[in-house]
Amino acid sequence: MKNLSLVFRSLALPVLLLTLNAAGAQEKQPLRYVDAATLTVIGKSMPTPKLFQRVDTARYELWQPVKNYSAFSTGLAVVFRTDSRTIRARWKTGGYGLGHNMTAIARKGLDLYIERDGQWVYAGFGWPKGDNHDSALVEYMDEGEKTCLVYLPLWDEVLSLELGIDGDSRIEAVPNPFRHRIVVLGSSITHGASAGRPGMTWTARLARRMGLDFLNLGYSGQCKLQPEFARMLAEMDADAFVFDAFSNPSAGEIEERLDAFVATVRKAHPSTPLIFIQTEVRETVNFNLRVRKFESDKRAAAEAGVRRLMKGDRNIYFIDSRGMIGTDHLGTVDGSHPSDQGFMYMTRHLEPQLRKIFRKYGIR
Repeated sequence: MKNLSLVFRSLALPVLLLTLNAAGAQEKQPLRYVDAATLTVIGKSMPTPKLFQRVDTARYELWQPVKNYSAFSTGLAVVFRTDSRTIRARWKTGGYGLGHNMTAIARKGLDLYIERDGQWVYAGFGWPKGDNHDSALVEYMDEGEKTCLVYLPLWDEVLSLELGIDGDSRIEAVPNPFRHRIVVLGSSITHGASAGRPGMTWTARLARRMGLDFLNLGYSGQCKLQPEFARMLAEMDADAFVFDAFSNPSAGEIEERLDAFVATVRKAHPSTPLIFIQTEVRETVNFNLRVRKFESDKRAAAEAGVRRLMKGDRNIYFIDSRGMIGTDHLGTVDGSHPSDQGFMYMTRHLEPQLRKIFRKYGIR
């Protein structure tokens, strides 16, 4: 038996060496880089002078923070097909600093998913370093073609992006895998604070789960039903509008602005569904009585305003948010912004209600 064991070990050694040599050969194989602009960029609500921006700010009268956020690549992704066993990236970002409630990967990094058996499966991330980044996303994969989805940073401007593949492999653009156009205007919760990676926002999660193209127009702290946003939305093509519009404004601002905001959008989109999501029940209200009253007042103003508009417009909807970020007090990073767990709760809360509404309009 001892001699037989030695024979097996001696037979296995060449196989092991071949495997290690193959892995080493792959590691040493030179890469070639392609400009991501030659592939398919999705998540854009309109053409822009710079490809990796969300909104053409020259077309609208916007204040400076909104102009800055419009240049961010939030919600944008690159889709392609390749048979490479390695995917690497080189990208440059615009120099915005890191925040106190987000990871560096979410703010400046990349997030890779690969389609497998009809589902998008997490495959790797691009590690940010300063503002000139060079990182492997995934290595040592099986041979064969793969359809890939790379989400861009949530909280910075992408100035350039190149994707690296094995030198003898192929890469090509593919059509947008997501259907329809669901334009989402919202607060920092829509923008992505405090997701761990760019693909973990509630809009990105729902896109992968539902197969629908959710276009992220989150504007951290700035979304207060201003007429400038309404005029911008009025010019966009959309099969549905979803609004996380009550997180930032006060009760007074909601009462003052909601009707005019809806009227502007409705004039350009007479029958498009307008779906308003009630602001989350924040963890900050647990013990702070002042915050509790502020939040309670604006929630009441939001629900009263939308339900009043619903009486005269059958294409306006209101989604209650009770339990939306869970009831275990574990769904946020700072009491307001969802963690990845909170975004999971939010996705599960919204998906069945949005599906029910969308079916009425043939959005499937």
